Amino acid sequence: MELIILGATFFGFLILGVPVAFAIGLSAICTILYEGLPVAVIFQQMMSGMNIFSFLAIPFFVFSGELMLHGGVADKIVKLAKNLVGHIRGGLGMSNVVACTLFGGVSGSPVADVSAMGAVMIPMMKKEGFDTDYAVNVTTHASLVGALMPTSHNMIIYALAAGGKVSIGALIAAGILPALVLMVCMLVAAYAVAVKRGYPAGKFPGWAEVFRSLAAALPGLLIVGIILAGILSGVFTATESAAVAVTYTILLTFLIYRTMTLQNFLRAAAKAVKTTGVVLLLIGVSTMFQYLMGLYEVADLAGDMMNKVSSEPWMIFLLINVILFLLGTFMDMAATILICTPIFLPIAMKAGMDPVQFGMLMLINCALGLNTPPVGTTQFVGCAIGGISVGAVMRTILPFYAALIAALMFVTYVPAFSLWLPRLLMGYKG
Repeated sequence: MELIILGATFFGFLILGVPVAFAIGLSAICTILYEGLPVAVIFQQMMSGMNIFSFLAIPFFVFSGELMLHGGVADKIVKLAKNLVGHIRGGLGMSNVVACTLFGGVSGSPVADVSAMGAVMIPMMKKEGFDTDYAVNVTTHASLVGALMPTSHNMIIYALAAGGKVSIGALIAAGILPALVLMVCMLVAAYAVAVKRGYPAGKFPGWAEVFRSLAAALPGLLIVGIILAGILSGVFTATESAAVAVTYTILLTFLIYRTMTLQNFLRAAAKAVKTTGVVLLLIGVSTMFQYLMGLYEVADLAGDMMNKVSSEPWMIFLLINVILFLLGTFMDMAATILICTPIFLPIAMKAGMDPVQFGMLMLINCALGLNTPPVGTTQFVGCAIGGISVGAVMRTILPFYAALIAALMFVTYVPAFSLWLPRLLMGYKG
């Protein structure tokens, strides 16, 4: 009965339009009161969930991404991407994919990625004669690669939701190849649609211009290399790397690029504080939710139900993907990670999947949810920039969805995509 109350109140609050964080917290409170547990359990679980040293990485990574967004880094990355692939059929679409991948590497946030790249690329593509739905779909889907990059704070959230079963450093290394796979899949989709619609190719500016734009963008792109090199060499921990990222970004935007203004710095700081507050609230209330799911053995029940459908690992992985996708359509990325990891990670590990590989599966699924109504944060941002309705974009979304699902299948069923780099660079034994 307690489990029914927990699930019914949670989904009931969501249907009523209550924000996810409050829906999680209120459903947990209702269940605790019904159970007759001391009210102090609520505050104990929230505090224990948030009072973790590794969570210091979250505000720093968020702040670093906001500084990149407001510090003029996007323009240099767009110019480099346009010079590299702008001469291919549908050149601006291809440039958009590469630019979103590169900026996702330095921002670590799909929402920041679509905000920065969309503001530059979508109006540019519309001006050059590209259809608005194409411009928005390319931008919103390519921006999802930010969730897999070393600066992604969602990796930190997953590592802690996994209960210490996975190294943050291993996750950071593991995200590189899946991010590249996702970029390649998106390039194929963007090219295929461009050919079908007869979009023109641009002109190659020459290697001299390519190298000039690379030199201009390289200081911003170095943040990924600094984080990876620092962690792998042992100079700083994965948590300390976030503080290093902020320090480097401040020096870069104020002293090297000289594009940061005091007004933009304060705007970036305010947005980072707001985002961090939301994430930490989610973590606190989700800890209550996880406590109750552990108390009622939800993971064991879910595993038993899946085994009744099939005991084959490939089918279990497919079911997990479908469930995560459905949940991601109406839940925030952080909330999905915090709630679903304790349930599905043990099931996936029992079926033979490494926790690092499962992290990549989780992140891609949650990123896919960011581009799917009714929540669809990145899609709403892209549509607002492009001045087009979500319905119009959804009518032509299938090629880009197919690219994302192809990348998800590669990561799900080919462990090497997630585990090769951690094993090579860090001696990971998983």
